[in-house]
Amino acid sequence: MRIARFTTGDDPRYALVEGEPGQEQLVVITGDPIYTPVQPTGEHVPLDRDDVRLLAPVIPRSKVVGVGRNYADHAAELGNEVPSSPLLFLKPNTSVIGPDDPIVLPPWSEDVHHEAELAVVIGKVTKDVSPEQALTRVFGYTVANDVTARDVQRSDAQWTRAKGFDGSCPLGPWIVPGLDVDDLAVLCRVNGTTTQDGRTRDLVFDVATLVSYISEVFTLLPGDVILTGTPAGVGPVRHGDVVECEVEDIGVLRNPVIRRV
Repeated sequence: MRIARFTTGDDPRYALVEGEPGQEQLVVITGDPIYTPVQPTGEHVPLDRDDVRLLAPVIPRSKVVGVGRNYADHAAELGNEVPSSPLLFLKPNTSVIGPDDPIVLPPWSEDVHHEAELAVVIGKVTKDVSPEQALTRVFGYTVANDVTARDVQRSDAQWTRAKGFDGSCPLGPWIVPGLDVDDLAVLCRVNGTTTQDGRTRDLVFDVATLVSYISEVFTLLPGDVILTGTPAGVGPVRHGDVVECEVEDIGVLRNPVIRRV
């Protein structure tokens, strides 16, 4: 099952995505599926209809929790050690944008990088959950791009500016509940050229461990998002680029990059 959030020019709605690539239909459902049972309304909307726009599949009501250096090869490429426990940071919900929304490069950074990631969407209020029970608190999974101002990350003592600016958290194209994420490909392409090609089996801390650990620090609320880390191959994005982040069995998140003059 794939769950999308979309608009046809009116208020955002939710739908199941059915059909093969290029022939998808949006089967409209009532309410927000994180909070209410999935119930189709009977309305079907072709995904390729001109007035259809996919939105970020979730807007976190409280927070996006990032995890740094959670692939050993990525830690090594930036000259860092693998942390002994998950390295956490926060991104505000104002950083979230959706499929095909532009990543606007901040004027105070000259070195902005892409970071393709598997993202976890929380479905239930979660506090102090054990790793064994952690996945029962997950609603589903989507694709994220943890866009990072690398020069600012190096210069600032904390990562708030580098990773929290507006548009630094593209999410999409939809949420897939009930997915086995133990060994999925995580890729990034810039202008069609593959720059990142990793697998979730190489996560230093797996999803259950992350949900449990984070829930010891913060109460996780329905709709909160956890970014699980990025594999090696991160690199710069520039004005005019098109970035595609992909997670196997979920889909492709595409965003153009612009710098406003």
